[in-house]
Amino acid sequence: MGTTNLRNRILVFVTLFTVTALFCLRPANAQALAETAGATSVSGGTTAAVAKTLNFLPSKSETASTASQHLQASAGPPPQVVNRRALEEHAGHDASKLLIRSTPPSSQVWIDDKFVGNTPMLLVLAPGKYRVSFRGSRMETGEQSVDLLPRETRELALSLSAHYPTKVTFR
Repeated sequence: MGTTNLRNRILVFVTLFTVTALFCLRPANAQALAETAGATSVSGGTTAAVAKTLNFLPSKSETASTASQHLQASAGPPPQVVNRRALEEHAGHDASKLLIRSTPPSSQVWIDDKFVGNTPMLLVLAPGKYRVSFRGSRMETGEQSVDLLPRETRELALSLSAHYPTKVTFR
């Protein structure tokens, strides 16, 4: 009678523990917790053989948020296209043109901290003041402010300087 009473108490404990876990935790964690509790309940040298596999279907919100731990690639255009298009759409009827070149060529161009593409490029911008930053493929950088007047066409050519020394000498 003592062994049956002990098993009933363990079974009630495991059941209550599992129900509590179901209400307090996500289904995946609750299942692992219930299996662990059922598999490791030991009292008086007997092991409760209650470890059953519980199958839970994840909720819709859970599958959407945890479907992949990797970043999802966007289906839209790349950021430089979006940024450039936004600048050109706000140019208005008094738009200015800015021809941008750099040495070395194919440097990244950032207008007010937004990537817009690689040199050489022609941008159509609204009149105003802009901070143009350049980043080369070998850590060269450059920056210049440009103040565009209405309907002005301006060329901006900049030689980038190395951020780090390119030659090292030993003595």
